[in-house]
Amino acid sequence: MPRPVGGHVSGGGAPQVAVVVVDADQAVRSRLAMQLGQGATPFASLSDLTARLSGQPVVVVLGPSFAGTVELTAAEQLLAARREVGAIMVTTELTTELLQRALRAGVKDVLQAPVDSGQLAEAVARVAATLTPAVAAPIPTTFAEGEGLGRVITVFSTKGGAGKSVIATNLAVVLARRSERPVVLIDADLQFGDIAVMLKLAPQHTIVDAVSALDRLDLALIQSLLITHNPSGLRVLPAPLEPAFADQIGATEMVRIVELLRQFCAFVVIDTPAYFNDVVLGLIEESDDVLLVAGMDIPNIKNVKIGLQTLRLLNTPMEKVKLILNRANSKVKLDVGEVERTLGVQAEALVPSDVVVPQAVNKGEAVVLVAPKSGVARSMEDLADLFIPVEGKKKRR
Repeated sequence: MPRPVGGHVSGGGAPQVAVVVVDADQAVRSRLAMQLGQGATPFASLSDLTARLSGQPVVVVLGPSFAGTVELTAAEQLLAARREVGAIMVTTELTTELLQRALRAGVKDVLQAPVDSGQLAEAVARVAATLTPAVAAPIPTTFAEGEGLGRVITVFSTKGGAGKSVIATNLAVVLARRSERPVVLIDADLQFGDIAVMLKLAPQHTIVDAVSALDRLDLALIQSLLITHNPSGLRVLPAPLEPAFADQIGATEMVRIVELLRQFCAFVVIDTPAYFNDVVLGLIEESDDVLLVAGMDIPNIKNVKIGLQTLRLLNTPMEKVKLILNRANSKVKLDVGEVERTLGVQAEALVPSDVVVPQAVNKGEAVVLVAPKSGVARSMEDLADLFIPVEGKKKRR
């Protein structure tokens, strides 16, 4: 029988309902818990609470820290996923706008602080009366036993125009379709990222929101910032909408976000800018695999060779670096074997040149979905085999 998560409200033959308080401020949540009486349990974050949910009815008292858009969005996601959970909010300033946002998010009542203990208890009781036990599908908060942390794949190139973003996007889509656990694509090209455009997404949140909430960022909150690509189920954390926001984001912040995401994801695929900086180096160090994309032209190959030398100087384990040759077919005059000898690395994947790529990009669609029989789509499937093999499939070269 699941252990209760907080104090209880019950009446007659109704099931016991746990009562909890959630707020980032310890003093605030402790004060509200005291007002609710013995047994009300304080939590610092929704993630801490979610890990304890078991289907038992719970009334959540959200503190003033949930007046922010990001925090309220996280609460909305929890309330939508767990029908046995009801919420009220206590806020320091009750405005019409906040009341409307809270009600739209699924919060049952909003009270202004300081709130009378009797009024607070009545609000909790009203919400408790509407709840029934349920076993709902929880928001994933951690990996299941034996699954381990998700694999981090950074897609990098030393020169723009190599096709890095197309490869990152299509690989992530294929992995999302094959994986039972979530797959997240991060657009870490913080100045000029265009993953959202390439997948025809209209994000409400970006990496900037995650960084601004870093001191209270948990699994529930980071998940609320992701946007889903419906055709594949891929989840995306988009780049900032304005290039100026890039200055607010450093390597420490990006690595922290990746560490959180890999706790519930099968894969975290990261698209990066085409140059080395602190953020890129931090992500490469955090990664399990680095896909180094090279276009089949002399300037590209020259830059990739310099990039490989730089990675070696930085003591990057070369076994996690995988060379991807883009536009590697008969339409270009460079020989694949010659390129491999020049770089001293054998290519793990060869991606052919095909008109379906710009056509798909211009429509905001993934090549692997709109042209699954194309050579590019097949090469993406082959690349995905390195991470989630398909039984009985022979590797093409």
